[in-house]
Amino acid sequence: MAAAVQFSSCGQRRRGAFIVVLMLVYLWGSLISLSCAARLSSVSRQKLQVERHLKRLNKPAIKSIESADGDIIDCVHISQQPAFDHPFLKDHKIQMRPSYHPEGLYDEDKMATRPKERTNSITQLWQMSGSCPEDTIPVRRTKKDDVLRASSVKRYGKKKHRAIPKPRSTDPDLINESGHQHAIAYVEGDKYYGAKATINVWEPKVQQPNEFSLSQLWILGGSFGEDLNSIEAGWQVSPDLYGDNNTRLFTYWTSDAYQATGCYNLLCSGFIQVSSAIAMGASISPVSAYRNSQYDISILIWKDPKEGHWWMQFGNDYVLGYWPSFLFSYLGESASMIEWGGEVVNSQPDGKHTATQMGSGRFPEEGFGKSSYFRNIQVVDSSNNLKSPKDLGTFTEQSNCYDVQTGSNEDWGHHFYFGGPGRNPNCQ
Repeated sequence: MAAAVQFSSCGQRRRGAFIVVLMLVYLWGSLISLSCAARLSSVSRQKLQVERHLKRLNKPAIKSIESADGDIIDCVHISQQPAFDHPFLKDHKIQMRPSYHPEGLYDEDKMATRPKERTNSITQLWQMSGSCPEDTIPVRRTKKDDVLRASSVKRYGKKKHRAIPKPRSTDPDLINESGHQHAIAYVEGDKYYGAKATINVWEPKVQQPNEFSLSQLWILGGSFGEDLNSIEAGWQVSPDLYGDNNTRLFTYWTSDAYQATGCYNLLCSGFIQVSSAIAMGASISPVSAYRNSQYDISILIWKDPKEGHWWMQFGNDYVLGYWPSFLFSYLGESASMIEWGGEVVNSQPDGKHTATQMGSGRFPEEGFGKSSYFRNIQVVDSSNNLKSPKDLGTFTEQSNCYDVQTGSNEDWGHHFYFGGPGRNPNCQ
């Protein structure tokens, strides 16, 4: 009898244990289901966010052009461009041309460029496949993969905070803190109403997809604090932004030191484009080659004395468009600093240095045909005249990685060579 009771008790314990196991399995399955559902929900949310963002950016095209590099250029009616998503531009009347051009431009056609320093004209790759009709602007179509490469939909098309060289500070901690390195020439201490330069174009090697290499000019207003105003333009290689290693024309603007305002090219509302010939963010072709043909681009940015907008011109023939004055606080009146030069991102951990090249990847002392340059550097004064800059300073965080050397002559005016290979025996 005792044995029967004991057997019954064991059976109950087994049934109890079995029920507990079943409950645990059920709970575990429920948790997995909830986790999967949450993940699916998160993926669905991201997919929806990306699709909405693409719809905002990619406006209806009157004509689309497939470029040899894989880009699709949409010819969008000038009144439908991304700029007009801005609430302040709802009733804006497009200014098709600036009221005034700066006086004193170098005449590129008549310049007595020395034979050994002869340079060639340049185009954009997509132009070989077609052109946009009048009253439209060419817009590089944003693809799903472009947005997915960004850290978030919100950060797509934006620079990281603290991407501007601070010439007055050579604190080595800044290098590690921001990861950005520069080799620049600059002027400060006056009121500036624009700047111009001719930059030769290269295709520097970028080591990591999240790094970039660019050559540009900066129009800066305010301090280097949280409210810094900046207008920027030049060429860049940025695998993260474009998905390839092509050299591309770009612009950028911010009115709060890259925190919330501004973006590259036309990836947010702000810049109003009027040119039907040049596409922001499109590949430049051809590019300079070491000890071979040299190709360069001219960029002019200036403040229209009448309307107050900041205009951009590419080469001698293409007035691209303008940044409306209301976008800025400090640049509402004038700039307090102009910078020209190169910038790279160094994302290497443990104090190691990236092998991402700046400019041609060669140091400035190698000179023409080998090193990258800015020539015919000028600033626009309060009388809307282009003049040579006074007291041109230079700055680089680590001259054994990237360096800069200035010069002056009759043909090239104020100029400088800059750049470098990044990691080398003297830059580890």
